[in-house]
Amino acid sequence: MYSGGKDSTFAIDFARKKGWDIAYLISVKPTRTDCYLFHFATVEHTVELAKSMNIPQIYTTCDIADPKLEAEIVRKIVESRIEEDPIDALILGGIGLQETQIKSIRDALFNSGVEVFATHTGENHTSLMRQMINKGYKIIITQIAADGLTADWLGKELNPQNFELLKKLSEKHGFHIGAEGGHFDTLVIDCPMFTKKIEMLETEKVMESECSGFLKITKLRVKEKQIDIPIF
Repeated sequence: MYSGGKDSTFAIDFARKKGWDIAYLISVKPTRTDCYLFHFATVEHTVELAKSMNIPQIYTTCDIADPKLEAEIVRKIVESRIEEDPIDALILGGIGLQETQIKSIRDALFNSGVEVFATHTGENHTSLMRQMINKGYKIIITQIAADGLTADWLGKELNPQNFELLKKLSEKHGFHIGAEGGHFDTLVIDCPMFTKKIEMLETEKVMESECSGFLKITKLRVKEKQIDIPIF
């Protein structure tokens, strides 16, 4: 499951390091902001990012807000391809706290014999986020829905300094530092796995309240990355 956010991107990184064959990515773009299982903001840009990782992608939309019905979208995709692309497991990013998402998709795929799990279950999310940032993940906050988070955070790239501020805000206001539970969403616009990166040229912030809103990337550029060739 690939939303383009930090956790689903890190899950791909994890799978590749394990030597697992990634048959395809599933990305679901909601047409509404109240879906239970899928990120809303910026999912449409996963199309370019999947190409950048050279991984096949199945991209579709969702116009419902019900965890069982949303999970059915995933089941239909998997079962429609299971003869052509048999899979052992469907992996999600994160540390396993997104219980509604995991249970709904696990239940939907139970009869297909497909395992469903989060790649970093039980790990410390603060440590994971620091790992991502230190590895060169360019993580942009694209949606907020928690006390303590304001419009200033939308479009902001996380770095070692502002991540510590985010951590302090999470401790003060009680939202999860890794955003499990939907407190904020992210988009990774560059990382070591990408052959191309996204550059945001124009954006728009859509605020529903002081602490709730999302980012629209209205103009972007997909840019080839320069690969440094070592000099011997």
